[in-house]
Amino acid sequence: MVGVHGEADRSVSIAAVHAALDADVTLIDTGDFHAMGHNELPLAEALCGRERDSYQLSVTFGMLRTPGQCFGGVDARPAAVKNVLAYSLTRLGTDHIGLYRPGRLGPAVPIEDTVGAIREMIDAGHVRYLGLSEVDAATVRRAHAVHPATDLQIEYSLFSRAVERDVLSTLRELGVGN
Repeated sequence: MVGVHGEADRSVSIAAVHAALDADVTLIDTGDFHAMGHNELPLAEALCGRERDSYQLSVTFGMLRTPGQCFGGVDARPAAVKNVLAYSLTRLGTDHIGLYRPGRLGPAVPIEDTVGAIREMIDAGHVRYLGLSEVDAATVRRAHAVHPATDLQIEYSLFSRAVERDVLSTLRELGVGN
């Protein structure tokens, strides 16, 4: 809605969300790093006044940005999970996120620690479901052992078919959507 694909018109962005919701789209997906969190602000405006249970918010987190908007790494430490969740809840004007997922595997943090922090936020009612993003089958298993994952966001296309080797079968076995 803002930032990545050039200039965006806020009213057009909000109208697009309204049109999607009016057409019975129920999953609204964003990332706290999209436009440095500013993508969540027009979403909050678009969702204001809507029945909260009529849609699910999906938020990807943990991708760091530099002042020049370049990729700056991944922060999936448990303290960071809770911190960025607090910011997203505030920007989105809601008390809970439907689906919360780390954008990538944190290189210095075991997935079990990241998922453990998300599980705490699920137990506290701030998050409903755990999602994963761009991880392999072994990581899905390790995460799922801490808390059942609901879905995996991963590149799968005619050009990128590596998930067919072991990821898709693991997802099917564990009952994880993709």
